[in-house]
Amino acid sequence: MPVTTPLPPAAPCVRLATTEEDWAALSQQDATAMWWSMQAIRSFEEAVLRLAGEGLVHGPAHSSIGQEGGATGAIFALRPGDQINGSHRGHHQFLAKALRHVGATEAVTPEAQGVLRQALAEIMGLAPGWSGGRGGSMHLRWAEAGALGTNAIVGGGVPIAAGAAAAMKFAGTDNVAVTFLGDGATNIGAVPETMNLAAAWNLPLVFFIENNLYAVATTVAESTRETRLAARGMGFAIPSWQVDGMDPLAVRIAMEQAVALCRAGQGPAIVEAECYRYFHQNGPLPGSAFGYRTKEEEAAWRSRDPIARLEKRLPASRTAAMRAEIEAAMAAIVAEFTEAAGNARRIRPALWPDPATKDTHIRGDLSELAGARREFRGRIVTRKFIDCVADVMHRRMSTDPRIIVMGEDIHRLRGGTNGATRGLAEAFPGRVLGTPISEAAFMGLAGGLAMDGRFRPVVEFMYPDFLWVAADQVFNQAAKARHMFGGTAKAPLVLRTKVAIGTGYGSQHSMDPAGIFATAPGWRIVAPSTPFDYVGLMNAALACEDPVLVLEHVALYQNEGEAPEDDWDYVIPIGSAKVVRRGSAVTVATYLNMVGHCVAAAQASGVDAEVIDLRTLDRAGLDWATVEASVKRTGALIVVEEGAQGPSWGGWFADAAQRRLFDWLDAPVARVTGGEASPTISKVLEHAARATQADVEAALVAMERDRGRR
Repeated sequence: MPVTTPLPPAAPCVRLATTEEDWAALSQQDATAMWWSMQAIRSFEEAVLRLAGEGLVHGPAHSSIGQEGGATGAIFALRPGDQINGSHRGHHQFLAKALRHVGATEAVTPEAQGVLRQALAEIMGLAPGWSGGRGGSMHLRWAEAGALGTNAIVGGGVPIAAGAAAAMKFAGTDNVAVTFLGDGATNIGAVPETMNLAAAWNLPLVFFIENNLYAVATTVAESTRETRLAARGMGFAIPSWQVDGMDPLAVRIAMEQAVALCRAGQGPAIVEAECYRYFHQNGPLPGSAFGYRTKEEEAAWRSRDPIARLEKRLPASRTAAMRAEIEAAMAAIVAEFTEAAGNARRIRPALWPDPATKDTHIRGDLSELAGARREFRGRIVTRKFIDCVADVMHRRMSTDPRIIVMGEDIHRLRGGTNGATRGLAEAFPGRVLGTPISEAAFMGLAGGLAMDGRFRPVVEFMYPDFLWVAADQVFNQAAKARHMFGGTAKAPLVLRTKVAIGTGYGSQHSMDPAGIFATAPGWRIVAPSTPFDYVGLMNAALACEDPVLVLEHVALYQNEGEAPEDDWDYVIPIGSAKVVRRGSAVTVATYLNMVGHCVAAAQASGVDAEVIDLRTLDRAGLDWATVEASVKRTGALIVVEEGAQGPSWGGWFADAAQRRLFDWLDAPVARVTGGEASPTISKVLEHAARATQADVEAALVAMERDRGRR
């Protein structure tokens, strides 16, 4: 017979409830402040629902009515230096933190009135909002108050909060980050990934799970066998508390214990607060109106209302006066924002954002690079491309303590899988972080670390295809942060990855991601083809306040070329192309390893082609001046890229070039790309699937023939 031995969890998971002794210890001052916070949130949310019912809130109105006890209890356990972020249902979290920041505890001070006014303006999409109306209900941010931003993607903000927690730890503080998430988010991949990463790195992060029993209309019991969501922590050795979220004091006590653990360097922690939203997922109707909840269930939860629970312990005349003052303040704000329009109300036209600003704050203006030194001051030597990748990072890390490098296996194998981080872990202990295989978690953590502003994360993705595992963090979070929050957030991070077409690694390791990134406003893209250019472009990327994708190619790593011997500080500006071969017959625009193939193709074909190494590939950074000057001389353009047609970068570039350069073109813009399918393992099929020098030669000859020159 086998012997079985129970395995106890490595971290406790407990249920915490208050006693009358706990309530007796609560001071009248604290009780008043907590009640006032919850009532301010309730009155605010009721105003939002009224406006939504009149059609004056464009988009969702995810009410938090009923859940004020969890947010207030959690925030009252924090200090001013602590930070939070939240979910799509985040008005209460944001307001609790913002009102606490301005010291509003029992009266609508001018500062409190300002918080309520800006929050309502943002939810209504108006210019006076925190982000100028760009963020709306689901993207509320006030960094100065420690409110890092609520998030519309379920679970999307959780890795970002881990980045904030990492910044606190790396900066040597004892501050704590709190990420608010719903019960539905506990089932999405980024959340357990982040729990694991936060535990592995002992981050000061509290996962605050608001379990309101329903993800829209799907119950927790339908979604998971383990309905005690605090038990998620046992799988990662994270201490966890479960608490009645309708009891604000119980929440506060549980959070105080969880936060104390994090401040002591023993984080992370989980707090699950069982609560209830009184209304449907969105709008002013209860869930019972949609048939997934009963009126009896709703009445039972309303009987446990957190505001009423605390109100019993305060003078009735005092709470009545405070409630009247809060509601009068909200009425005044609504009156300021609206005006009569027949039998209804409308938003005052002057409050709308200027439509001309629709594309502002997508990215920065690169003014941070204005003073960078562009001239090279050293000696040129011949070196391998991959050696320069490692050496320029060594130089930058030695001069800039903000740089932290992270990725899979980068601290092992003598510099990762290709040697790109060779020697860094030994030279900079604690700043080169090998990550678990959890791309969504560490990419999101890097984004949060960048948005904090104190550090410059450099993330290595072993292969570009893996980026799609972390697509939410890459495209919905880092790329959109600046624009979504009205220019109040930046994400200065560098993402390195290598194109591996030709290595035999098959369809899921071989893509060129340039085309996909070019369609995601917010990202900058640089693609160096020589060791010398890599150094200058990496220096620019590390100084940029926008997220920058640095593309590398495996085929270039072992190539030798001109490189600096002693000057590692020059910058090649983002947005500067380079003519690598002069010619008069046709312009060829390309990047990465295809630069060399195009030069060789021009020589082999006998066509006097001018070859441009674009170097920068994002829409905002493309060097049209160089391309235009060349096409004016040659009258023709061929766009060359190695990868598959589907995620092609050249499609949009060719279209833009055709429109921009039409008057100087003697023939349609031609394209050279790989096949429709991704490269596969077979050496023969992989070669057939990619663009080669022979394809470029054929395109050059065809262009000359079509123009009647051959």
